[in-house]
Amino acid sequence: MITLPPTAPPLRRDFGWSRNLPVTVAFSWLAAGWADFRNRPGLSLAYGLAVFVVSIAIVAGLFRLGLDYVLFPALAGFMLTGPVIALGLYEKSRRLQRGEPVGLAAMLFVRPRSGGQVIFTGVLLMLLMLLWMRAAVILYALFFGLLPFSGFADILPVLVFTPAGWALLIVGTLVGGLFAAFSFAISVFSLPMLLDESTDSFTAMGTSMALVWNNLAVMVVWGGIVMVLVTLSLASGLVGLIVAFPVLGHATWHAFRTMRQDPAAEIAIERLDGADS
Repeated sequence: MITLPPTAPPLRRDFGWSRNLPVTVAFSWLAAGWADFRNRPGLSLAYGLAVFVVSIAIVAGLFRLGLDYVLFPALAGFMLTGPVIALGLYEKSRRLQRGEPVGLAAMLFVRPRSGGQVIFTGVLLMLLMLLWMRAAVILYALFFGLLPFSGFADILPVLVFTPAGWALLIVGTLVGGLFAAFSFAISVFSLPMLLDESTDSFTAMGTSMALVWNNLAVMVVWGGIVMVLVTLSLASGLVGLIVAFPVLGHATWHAFRTMRQDPAAEIAIERLDGADS
């Protein structure tokens, strides 16, 4: 007879995770990310430049293959795969925090403590992104039938000045919002956790979701900061990613360490609380 071990929620009371953090902490994460960016900035800039070049290549490939109609969901899905791509930035911040030497090789050839679980998590997030893109195509077909994509020169008037366009905008925003919220919740802390601790993919994603739920206010603010910076980067023709992506990557590491109740992070939070009072 097989005896199953007792189950426990992802965030046990004695597990050492933070709960109900003040919303002001989100801005301290951004400041810490900027500080890490300025510490040996050439490394972070090189990383951001590589992300920019790959992003431009993907966008150009979509147009060349006639798949421009999936560009918008693909750009939205970038926020989903971003935590995987930022693994080297987490490694830089981790090494800086521990006073260890850091170089570009260490950032490009990261050795996570969870090993292949990082790859498995990346595959799951990629599949979720493909599902998101397929849902976007299906929604377009539901509202516009089998008509071919009219191109970016004509799509804006169609979306804004037709009833079908308005319906697609409303339903698409709701569906995309659900995908974005779920993706953000399972990925924002799972990749830093897999880098720093020996655990499995589903535990990391479940813990990430529980952390977001138990710190909902500050995570909504953090999600808004991420969305604003990514949107500004897209508006700049992706050039802004060269700086914004590394800063967000470094900041996410500090967000994870705050959630993990790192002693230095706890002192920073106490100072913020004292300043607010």
